[in-house]
Parts: sequence; structure tokens; C-alpha cells
Amino acid sequence: MSKDLSIEFCGIKCENPFFLSSSVVGSNYEMCAKALEMGWAGVVFKTIGFYIPREVSPRFDVIGKENTPFMGFKNLEQISDHTLEQNLAWLQKLKRDFPSKVIVASIMGENEEEWTELAKLVTEAGVDIVECNFSCPQMTSEAMGADVGQSPELVGKYCEATRKGTHLPILSKMTPNIGDMIIPAVASIEGGADGIAAINTIKSITRIDLDTLTPFPVINGKSAVSGYSGKAIKPIALRFINDLAQSDRLKGIPISGMGGIETWRDAVEFLSLGASNLQITTAVMQYGYRIIEDLINGITLYMEENGFEKLEDLVGIALKNIVTADKLDRNYVIYPRFNKENCVGCGRCYISCYDGGHQAIKWESEIREPKLINEKCVGCHLCANVCMINGISAGEKVYK
Repeated sequence: MSKDLSIEFCGIKCENPFFLSSSVVGSNYEMCAKALEMGWAGVVFKTIGFYIPREVSPRFDVIGKENTPFMGFKNLEQISDHTLEQNLAWLQKLKRDFPSKVIVASIMGENEEEWTELAKLVTEAGVDIVECNFSCPQMTSEAMGADVGQSPELVGKYCEATRKGTHLPILSKMTPNIGDMIIPAVASIEGGADGIAAINTIKSITRIDLDTLTPFPVINGKSAVSGYSGKAIKPIALRFINDLAQSDRLKGIPISGMGGIETWRDAVEFLSLGASNLQITTAVMQYGYRIIEDLINGITLYMEENGFEKLEDLVGIALKNIVTADKLDRNYVIYPRFNKENCVGCGRCYISCYDGGHQAIKWESEIREPKLINEKCVGCHLCANVCMINGISAGEKVYK
């Protein structure tokens, strides 16, 4: 039985929750058209403005761990390097050719007048939503990007300026390079925004070339701090989505979530914490637009197996299970259970427990098997987390 993946976001019906996020994956008509034809519900076109950047080469870097070569991704991209006129023409053509899809214009100005004028221009182009990019961490202009997003005063002022130029729903795209995202998010709503988009990339230095002592990517012997994305930032993104959704000051404000979404499981996690729209870039850069098929099929099957009729039934369902640390039950210990049939005798659990835990595992060297020392075990489950074959599970629950 087919499930209803459509969902309303900022008052607009979307055929599914999946949008391309504002980036290189949606930076001209041909790219966006291909994605929409393949099943993406909408695109957030790469950020446009009066400012036209000069880009560097190379501009990307990746880091991995063990057998995962593409765990985190760094980029030095700025906003669109096409002319404003060209970008507006593409936006207009996209909406004309794909009237049932959702076209979002991401804008970035350097002053109030530019924010207002950009909002007017994209509204005239026929887009459905305006996204204010307050969060690009590598703009060469100090009047733009993440430095703006850290200032509630500027966020509020520029949202007010944007509202003067449009009647359309406005999203404010938040920077994660801040301790409390609620403060600028509230300022944006007070300034006229209708929803929040989060998170943008995290300021980073991924690696250092030890031969030249220059961070990657190396541009003529130098580099710079810039945005980090990909699977590695998903835990940080989920934390901020939770913060936004749990805030009494933002109650009922729609959230567009992004940051490390690669699979349908990731998507369900973002939905369950309160996001009703999902934006994706880095996974598309790695796997292509085709991932939309896996995302849709995976969520559909999950809904069938768990009795959900409508996608909106998933939104926010996990929020009730997140409490402050002082409210967690601390009255019991769950001991780990070792599955001897699966154990390959690598000893990793023993080493991690002895060197990084509570020395609660005894190693039977003759038969190469771990044995739990209950009186030392605190139930931290470090051993289960380092086991490479999932050979350790939750065992006996003992109250203190």
C-alpha cells in the first residue's frame, strides 16, 4: 500500500520532504531540472546576490576514518558566481517548467537595501519561498555569511528588510557556529521570517599537509577556515534541530533540517525531531541525484512497517524522549552480554575496557574470549560500541 509522503511546509504542499539545499548541486537550470525530474520535491537554488565571488582552486577536501573515505567534507565555495540576471532567468524558467515543484530562492545581501531588492526580484521571478542565507562560513565579505548569523540584531534587521520586498514565506538559514541558535532564530521570526533552516556548514580545518604545513585544500601554499559538512556533522545538526523544536519561543515554527542526511534513516531521524522539510547537498555530491529513489523507498517501507499513514505523523515524535541530563534514570546498570558464537577473539573489547573504561573485562587468553567482571562493570557499554561484529548486546538489568 502506498503511503502519503506529501507534507505542508510554510503553507506550501510538497510532494515529499526532500529538497536540494543551496549549493553547487543546484546552481543552474539543467542541474535543478534533472533533480526535479528524478523525483526531488523542490530545490533551494544556490545563493544569489549582487556580489559575484572569485573562487579558488582547488576548493574541496574530505576526511575519512578506517574504511570510510568520505566521512566529512570541506568546501570553500561562496555564493553563486553567475550574474544575478542569469540566476533570476533560471529561477523563472524552473518555476515555469515545473509548476508543481517548490522553487526556493536563497539570497544574500550586504546591506538592508540589497536584501529588500533581492527579495523583490526573486518574488517577481515566481519562486515559492525565499531563504535568507545568514550562515555561509567562508564569504570574503565581512558583511555577509556566518558573521551575520551570529548577530541577532543583524539577523532581525535583514529579515525585516527581506519582508519589505516579498509577501512569500521567508526561511532564515542559521549558522551552527554559535552556542545558542535559539537567540538568532527568534530574532529572525520577530523580524518577519516564517521558518528556520538549519544547519549550515561548520567552520573547520580538516587536515594539514605535513610536508608543506598547509591545511587542505592547498591554494598556492595557503588555505583558510571554511565549511564542514557530510555524515560527520549529523549529530550536531540533530542537536540544533532538537533545540529549535523544543523551544517554547519557536513553538509551531516550521523547520527545514539539513546536515549529514545520506539515507532514509537519517531522514526519519530529522523528521522525528521536528523537521518537516529536509535539504541535502553532500550526499548528492557523493552519490548523485539518484539517492532520491532510496530516500523515498526507504521512508515508504518504514511507514508501512510501523503503521504510519502520513509523513506528517513522523514529525516530532521523538521529542518527548529527549530530556535534560538531570532527568535521566540513574537507578540501574545494564550489563553487556557477550555472544560467544559471534566472537572472533580479536580482543578489542578487552583493550578498550582496560585502557579506556573500568577494567571490567577479563581476557581468557587460552581460548581468546572475554569474560565480564560484574563487580567492576558500570554498564557504560564501551565494549559494545567498539565491537566490529556486533557481538556484544545489552544483558542483565540490575537495580542499584
